[in-house]
Amino acid sequence: MNILIIGSGGREHALAWKLKQSEYCERIFVAPGNAGTAQIATNVDISISNFEELAKFADDFNIMMLVVGQEAALVDGIHDYFQSLEYLKHILVIGPCKAGAQLEGSKDFSKKFMQQYNIPTARYQTFTLDTYDQAVAYLKNHAYPAVLKADGLAAGKGVVIANTYNEATAELEAMLHQQKFGAASSKVVIEEFLQGIEVSVFILTDGKEYVLLPEAKDYKRVGEGDTGLNTGGMGAISPVPFANEIFMEKVKTQVIEPTLLGLQAENIPYSGFIFIGLMNVNGEPYVIEYNVRLGDPETEAILPRIQSDLFELFRALHDHDLQNFKLKVDPRTAATIMLVAEGYPGYYRKGDEISGLDDLTETLVFQAGTTLAEDKKIVTNGGRVLAVTGMGEDILEALNQARQTAEKITWSGRNYRRDIGFDLIPNYSS
Repeated sequence: MNILIIGSGGREHALAWKLKQSEYCERIFVAPGNAGTAQIATNVDISISNFEELAKFADDFNIMMLVVGQEAALVDGIHDYFQSLEYLKHILVIGPCKAGAQLEGSKDFSKKFMQQYNIPTARYQTFTLDTYDQAVAYLKNHAYPAVLKADGLAAGKGVVIANTYNEATAELEAMLHQQKFGAASSKVVIEEFLQGIEVSVFILTDGKEYVLLPEAKDYKRVGEGDTGLNTGGMGAISPVPFANEIFMEKVKTQVIEPTLLGLQAENIPYSGFIFIGLMNVNGEPYVIEYNVRLGDPETEAILPRIQSDLFELFRALHDHDLQNFKLKVDPRTAATIMLVAEGYPGYYRKGDEISGLDDLTETLVFQAGTTLAEDKKIVTNGGRVLAVTGMGEDILEALNQARQTAEKITWSGRNYRRDIGFDLIPNYSS
């Protein structure tokens, strides 16, 4: 079977790597892909937003499965577009329709959804430019820190934690008046700050049944000690020690099951991943946000732990047989470290040659922001450039493996966090 993956990051490289292991996959294409996907699949130079060209390619190359890694394509309705064309209706699309993608595409929609179906989340209110004065008054009486979120997609950077009223009003001004995130911040969600520790939970669902995938902990801040600006993610650890059986049972009964019942009540069909960003607040799960695809860099930590055939899991989704699928998971720990360009998440340079990628046997290296130069050398092409994943019997062993490999890979200005995962090791001092 021929498969088309949509996206160009480390997540898509990891998906291609995992699907390539299946005996059922004949050819894998990635649109547009990167230098890493080019080594294991065939890159297709088509934008993720060009649905017409993607559909034509799918027809020409007998694509039977479309795996949408990137959220913008889902929010814009790529699933609906493929299903609207009679000659493409047979294609299994991994990713929800536009209605389901609202869970990620609109923070306001998702917060209303959680409130409607009694899913634990932080208290909030939503404001627009027309209600700017009310927002300022709301912030004046708000407890701090306060969380401000752009309503729409902002590449993982549309969330600001303001420690003071002045910080909050300045950010509100930037979002609503100065359009800091463009149309994404035409609405701003202001919510209470939840004190706890984050965990990312993933399911694959047909809207009724689901398979629970390995969880992970993501590290968003660019600086060590969780300092600096928010990023798309600087690393991930899987499994997460505090996500024990008791906590995960609460996640199932208080979050996952009400979410699926809510989708059914709203008559929203769903076929794909739901990535639930949670805060563990004194042992209780609270939803920070929904995403409608796998996370990045969490994908690079959880897929290496999945021992089952990913294609067979997708086929069980298509056949509505997820309840009978027995997911096999490697009990070892995976630790992923993102190597990023100097200056990220602010301005960063592209086109720097990457060295040290040859003969890396003990770890997995998934390419994210890379491309091939005219001389066929691999160069940087984004802020988050590479994801290095180590495996070990515990967090420390996995981290040491990943860090040793990270030190071997260089380019001008290469940067990475050296403290990923240490907060999960009791009494550890790096």
